[in-house]
Amino acid sequence: MLEHVKKLIKYYEDVISLNHKQEIARELREEDDLFLLLLYSEMLGIPNPVYYYTLELYPHMLEEFHDWHLRMGMDKSPLNGIRCC
Repeated sequence: MLEHVKKLIKYYEDVISLNHKQEIARELREEDDLFLLLLYSEMLGIPNPVYYYTLELYPHMLEEFHDWHLRMGMDKSPLNGIRCC
């Protein structure tokens, strides 16, 4: 019975999001871009009030940094300490 409910919920979510998949993907990408801007803002010269808390996230976010700076219109990494290209 529980499996049928899970399948029904999954089907409902698929139907609801069917027409909005591009919008949802764009919103998620914009959230990621904002998060990465907060993460790397101190290195870009923008004061970051949560720098101490985001410091431990750098190793996990280095892989996504290349895609981010390309989406932001930067051909090469804007940071001297991070060479990804």
